[in-house]
Amino acid sequence: MSGNLIYNFPHDGIVTINRVILKPEYTMDDLQERVAFLCENVKTFHSETGFVGGFVALNSGLVSNEGSTVGQAVESKLKGKEALIITFWRSFADHEASHKSDTFQPLFKQVLELCENGNEEIAYEMLWSGKAYDPDEARAAKDAKARYSAA
Repeated sequence: MSGNLIYNFPHDGIVTINRVILKPEYTMDDLQERVAFLCENVKTFHSETGFVGGFVALNSGLVSNEGSTVGQAVESKLKGKEALIITFWRSFADHEASHKSDTFQPLFKQVLELCENGNEEIAYEMLWSGKAYDPDEARAAKDAKARYSAA
């Protein structure tokens, strides 16, 4: 197994991010159902043509006051109403080809029906990914820092 966060994700892979803000008449259950069908389609028809993995994350409402510099909010206004659909691809061309699929388009349109914000899917080049150290690796890293670094 590699040190990559997403197993088998190439160092020059592409990450795509869709931001979904639900229209008031829809629920997160509606989104989960439609996205489940869409994700199953991508896994089935594109695992051999560039799809590496992905995940969907829901806005929990929690705001990190330790990691935020834009005020000290207590809770996000988009709690339970905003989700990110994040996918990992070998290349942007592979991603674009998946969207042209006859099986993908109807499912994608069903997800877009839920979106208050329309859709803009941004592709990012991966700069870094990694997983946490196991306990032995963490101890060794701390020891090396103490021994060789003034920081």
